[in-house]
Amino acid sequence: MKRAFKYRFYPTDMQAAELLRTFGCVRKVYNLALAARTEAWVQRQERVNYNATSAMLTVWKKTEELAYLNEVSAVPLQQALRHLQTAFTGFFAKRAKYPRFKSRKKSRKSAEYTTSGFRFRDGRLTLAKMAEPLAVVWSRPLPEGAKPSTVTVSQDAAGRWFVSLLCEDPDVKPLSKAGAVVGVDAGLDHLLTLSTGEKVANPRHERRDRVRLAKAQRELARKARGDGANRAKARRKVARIHARISDRRRDVLHKVTTRLVRENQTLVIEDLAVRNMLKNGNLARAISDAAWREFRSMLEYKARWYGREVIAIDRWFPSSRLCSACGALREKMPLSVRTWMCHSCGTAHDRDVNAARNLRAAGLAVSACGAGVRPQRESSRAGQSAMKQEVLRRKP
Repeated sequence: MKRAFKYRFYPTDMQAAELLRTFGCVRKVYNLALAARTEAWVQRQERVNYNATSAMLTVWKKTEELAYLNEVSAVPLQQALRHLQTAFTGFFAKRAKYPRFKSRKKSRKSAEYTTSGFRFRDGRLTLAKMAEPLAVVWSRPLPEGAKPSTVTVSQDAAGRWFVSLLCEDPDVKPLSKAGAVVGVDAGLDHLLTLSTGEKVANPRHERRDRVRLAKAQRELARKARGDGANRAKARRKVARIHARISDRRRDVLHKVTTRLVRENQTLVIEDLAVRNMLKNGNLARAISDAAWREFRSMLEYKARWYGREVIAIDRWFPSSRLCSACGALREKMPLSVRTWMCHSCGTAHDRDVNAARNLRAAGLAVSACGAGVRPQRESSRAGQSAMKQEVLRRKP
């Protein structure tokens, strides 16, 4: 299994200048190729592939206007054309939107090198067009005998430099069968609530730095728009605070998802429509800070790594209103109700724990019936009825 290992590094002034020049050339080539492919399709209904754009790149390098493209390594430029080809493949397969032009200010600054564009020996990484190796902080060891197939260099909005090495990791392999099945209910009061009754606290990273962030944003707003040094300095200050928040959030999510995947064979979650939920002005900030979409993404790819199963239950399944003891369905339950008592059997429920238990039971029913991981929205009512009957049948 190939896995990317990301490290921070500190370039010299010459290396930073070379990399920034490479980022600009990568962006220029990508935009030129996108414009050429768009023009060919609009005017002649002609599809231009990677080979054609690669030939265009050779011609561009020979012109006086674009002669500076010869000053950087050719490998990242060719990789930019391959990335554009991948973007168009996704568009024509209706998996993605039409590719967009890269912006100097907003687009991610990165360059990808294949094996012909770098040298990795004895823990020292040297990129093409550079005489000295990068000063990489090896915060964790690479797999023994690792030979990177690609190296991606990037700079984030806070000005930090990162290098990502893609290589085979023999440690990524299916774990032994755990047998445990757990329901996971995502929330705001608690980040996660498990069907076992355990609750994972919500760190609320954004709230902890909200005052510092607001002050930095006010300072940025007072700076005149343009390319001035003062505005760039204020922008980097805001970006550093955002980076601090996202780093802490990602660290917590990695630890939680890794533990859940290692301890459980099957994990049942709810198929939340996070994009629609963010339209709620009162909860949008808290939902964004909880990062439910990132949590699900981590859980799914780690489950694929280690041979686990993730089941997503339809978002219309009434997990909070359904009694996990007797199956009685409550008609309404506002978000303000955190505990409730079933009128049929008298069982007292914690809202989140009850939802997690119902998700677990529904996941077992889905797995037993061979239903899809994501039930379709149009059949949600019929699916809820059938699922509810199966959940009740499986209760002791």
